[in-house]
Amino acid sequence: MITLGVCLALTSEAAPRKVLVVTTTTGFRHSSIPTAEQVIAELATKSKAFTVDYARVTPEDAQFKGSDGKPDKAKVDAAIKAVIGEKMSPAALKGYDAVIFANTTGDLPIPDPQAFLDWIKSGKGFVGMHSATDTLHGNPAFIDMIGGEFKTHGAQVSVDALNQDSQCPACQHLGGNWEVYDEIYQFKNYDRAKVHDLLSLDKHPNDKTPGHYPISWCKPYGKGRVFYTSLGHREDIWTPNTPPGFERKNSKEKAEAYQKHILSGIKWALGLEKWKLKGLE
Repeated sequence: MITLGVCLALTSEAAPRKVLVVTTTTGFRHSSIPTAEQVIAELATKSKAFTVDYARVTPEDAQFKGSDGKPDKAKVDAAIKAVIGEKMSPAALKGYDAVIFANTTGDLPIPDPQAFLDWIKSGKGFVGMHSATDTLHGNPAFIDMIGGEFKTHGAQVSVDALNQDSQCPACQHLGGNWEVYDEIYQFKNYDRAKVHDLLSLDKHPNDKTPGHYPISWCKPYGKGRVFYTSLGHREDIWTPNTPPGFERKNSKEKAEAYQKHILSGIKWALGLEKWKLKGLE
C-alpha cells in the first residue's frame, strides 16, 4: 500500500518540450482517436509547455482503400510499418522528450522495443491513455513499464472514481469522488505496490464486486516517468464540443476536468511538474 504524498508544481520558462503522439492501431480502432489528436494539440498550444508530432495512420483515408472502397489491410500495414519505423526508431526518439500512446492497440511494429524502453528509463516521459494498455500484449517489458495490461471491460457505465491523491495537480480539481461515464477497464499484471494510484474504484464498475479497480496511476521507470489513465474511450470525455449526432453522457465540465487531468499528467511526464510519490522514489 502506497502512502500518498504531496504533489508540487514547478514552473518553467524553458523552450517547449517535444512530444510524439502515437495513435496508430493494429487492433480495435476507437472512433475518438481524431478527437484525442485534436485535444492534445490544443492542450499543447494553450499550455505552451510542449509541441506535438504524430505517428499516425488513418485506415479510412482514400489512399489506403481498395477497389471495394474498404481499407486495404496490406496498404495499411505497410503504412504503419513505415510511420512507426520513421518516428520511433532509436535515432528518431532522440528528438523527443516524451511519447503519448493515445488509444493505441495491437502489436505496433516498433523497430527496437528495448531501445524504446531504455529511452524512457534514461529520463524521458511516457503517457498512456485508455487502450494504451491494450497494446504490445506480447511484450512483458512494455507491460511492466506501463504498469498493467488490459484484461476486459463491461458496458459503458457511470462510476464514482475515488480520488487517491487530492493534492496532486492531476487530481486536485476532481474532489473526493469524481463521477464520470466511460468504458472502464479491468487489468491483469497490475501490482498496486509498484504504482502511485490517482483514481480508482472500490467495487467492480458493472457487477459491484468489492475490490481494488484502478483507473489512473503514475510510476517512475528508471529515471523516466509514466502516467496512465484508462479513461478516454468516448468522445465526450475528451472534449466539451459535442460531435454531430453524438449523445452526450459526460457534461462539458467533465471533459474540461479530464483535459486538466491529462495535461497535468503530460507535464509531470515531461518533468515540468514535481509530484511526491512516497514509497516509489
